Amino acid sequence: MLISPPPDDPEDEATLREARALAASRSTWISVAVNLVLTVLQLVVGVQAKSQALVADAIHSLSDLLSDFIVLLAGRQSRKAADADHPYGHQRFETAASLALGLLLLGVGLGMVGSAAAKLQQPAAIAPVAPLALWIAVATLVAKEALFRYLMAVARRVRSSMLAANAWHSRSDAASSLVVGVGIAGNLAGYPLLDPIAALIVGFLVARMGWTFGWNAINDLMDRAVEADQIEAIHATLVATPGVIGVHELRTRRMGDLIAADVHLEVEATLSVEAGHDIAVEARRRVMQAHPVLSLMIHVDPWRRPDRDHDTGVLSGR
Repeated sequence: MLISPPPDDPEDEATLREARALAASRSTWISVAVNLVLTVLQLVVGVQAKSQALVADAIHSLSDLLSDFIVLLAGRQSRKAADADHPYGHQRFETAASLALGLLLLGVGLGMVGSAAAKLQQPAAIAPVAPLALWIAVATLVAKEALFRYLMAVARRVRSSMLAANAWHSRSDAASSLVVGVGIAGNLAGYPLLDPIAALIVGFLVARMGWTFGWNAINDLMDRAVEADQIEAIHATLVATPGVIGVHELRTRRMGDLIAADVHLEVEATLSVEAGHDIAVEARRRVMQAHPVLSLMIHVDPWRRPDRDHDTGVLSGR
C-alpha cells in the first residue's frame, strides 16, 4: 500500500492530509497542462501529416486530460468528512473514479482499435506520412516519460494510490508514443501499413489499461480483501497486544486507499468487562497507528469458553 499509518497527533494528521491534498492538486494540474498541449499538438500535426497513429495518440492524450479532471474531482470528494449518510467517510469516491476512468479508457481503446482495423482493410488508401509527425511523436515520448517520473515521485511522497495509477497511465502513454514513433518511422521508410498498425497497438494498450483499472475498481467496490501480507501484518499487531490470547475472523475490505476491518479477539474469560474493553481499545490503537486502517470493529471473546456468536441461529437472528 502507498498510504502510511496516521500520526498519533490529530493536528499532525490534519496537516499531513492537507499537504497530500495540495501536492496531489498541484501535480495533477501540471499533468493537465502537459496533456492539453500534447493533445492539441498531436491532433493538429497528425491531421496535417496524415498520420492515423499520431491522431490515435492525440485521442489517448485527450483521455489522459479527462482522467486528470476525474482525479481532481475524486481527490476533492474523497477528502470530505464522514456524515450521517456516509459514516465511514467518502474514501471510496476514489474507487468509483478509478472505475469511471477504466470505463473511459476501455471505450476509447476499443474505438481506436476499430478505426485502425477499418484502415487496414483499405491499404491502398493509406497516405504517406509527413516527417514532422515523427518529431512530434518523439517529443511526446520524452514529455510523457518525464511526466510519469514526476507524478510517481509525488505519489510516493503523498502516498496516494490514485495518483500512482495516474502516473502509470502516463507511463503507458510513453510506451504507446514509442509504438507510434516506430509506426511513423516505418511509414516514412516505405511501409505505409505500419502507421495504422501502430494505431491498432495503441488502441489495444489503452483498452487493456482501462479493463485493468475498471476490474480492480469493481472488485474493491465489492469489498475485496486486502493483500495477504497486509492481513498477516495486522494479525501480528493484534496478537502482540498485551492481554490478547487469540485472534480469529479477521476480515478486511478496501475504503479507497484505506482499510476497514473487523476481528474477534480472545481474552482471559475471568476478566471484567472493563478490562476486556481496555484490551480491545489498545489493540485498536496499535493497529490504526501501525497500518492504513480507517476503521476497526473488535468483538471480544472469552478464551476457552464457549460463546454463541458463531452459532447459526444467533447470527441469523433466530
